[in-house]
Amino acid sequence: MEDRVLSGGSTEFDIGFEQSLRPQLLREYIGQSQVKDNLSIFIEAARGRSESLDHVLLYGPPGLGKTTLAAVIANEMNVNLKTTSGPAIERPGDLAAVVSSLEPGDVLFIDEIHRLNRAIEEVLYPAMEDFCLDIVVGKGPEARSIRLDLPPFTLIGATTRAGSLSAPLRDRFGVPLRLEYYEIEPLKEIVIRSADVFDVKIDEEAAIELAKRSRGTPRIANRLLKRVRDYAQVRGDGKINFAIAQEALEMLQVDSHGLDHIDHKLLTSMIEQFRGGPVGIDTIAASIGEESITIEDVYEPYLLQIGFLQRTPRGRIVTHDAYAHFGYPIPESPRN
Repeated sequence: MEDRVLSGGSTEFDIGFEQSLRPQLLREYIGQSQVKDNLSIFIEAARGRSESLDHVLLYGPPGLGKTTLAAVIANEMNVNLKTTSGPAIERPGDLAAVVSSLEPGDVLFIDEIHRLNRAIEEVLYPAMEDFCLDIVVGKGPEARSIRLDLPPFTLIGATTRAGSLSAPLRDRFGVPLRLEYYEIEPLKEIVIRSADVFDVKIDEEAAIELAKRSRGTPRIANRLLKRVRDYAQVRGDGKINFAIAQEALEMLQVDSHGLDHIDHKLLTSMIEQFRGGPVGIDTIAASIGEESITIEDVYEPYLLQIGFLQRTPRGRIVTHDAYAHFGYPIPESPRN
């Protein structure tokens, strides 16, 4: 997959960068109002009973703030946060090492929880339900099971592919929360707040323009802001106004709908080579030199969200809105 500034996925660069921008409490967290309202009730109720918060599943496209929200929950509950990921837990002993170090009420955050293997899931079930671990020690006739009692804790799982979770694991989360793409107004607030953290001046019109081109994703908004800040520093006086923002975004090849050169390549190749579809995902992947899973997980969600692409039983179809956006004549006859 080509590197792209509009990727919602996290990179090593983003880790320290995002850490400086992350809100600490629910009242500081911008957007996702329904999720925040629900969480505020559940957190207040758990604190009132002096109990751990029920296990939470955060799911939705990448870059919407799942990791940030996990840290906010731990702060609101005034407990420690321990972080790991599905791929990092390879053996039951890895899981035992993590959960046995938890204090009462702590939050354990597992990113990419859909990538836990099934053997680990089997060990995780009693930990979630009964706060205990059953570990098998030894092999063959010498093997014996040891039960470890655990303090009550909150597991927060995050995933971009909720459908890949096994039903038994999914059902053990008492608080499933879907994070949605952001509207322009909260994204504008995020851009202005981040600019303040960076100590760079940005006017409201420029912040709105950045928000419009951020694909509904805070991580992308912050990444674009950082690149536009660079442009303003080198080509301007350091301040970000509307004209500077437009010039920088044009340099980055990010158009008015937040599409970059890879999105253009995908959609225009479908229009020019396959008359807009329907066309199979493997055929699209071969025509633009990408893997099918990358197209499905990285490129398609936003194109579906803005109505430029449709999935049908016969394949993908480019919509009339996409034809109009790229200046192609809209086909009159039904596609075969």
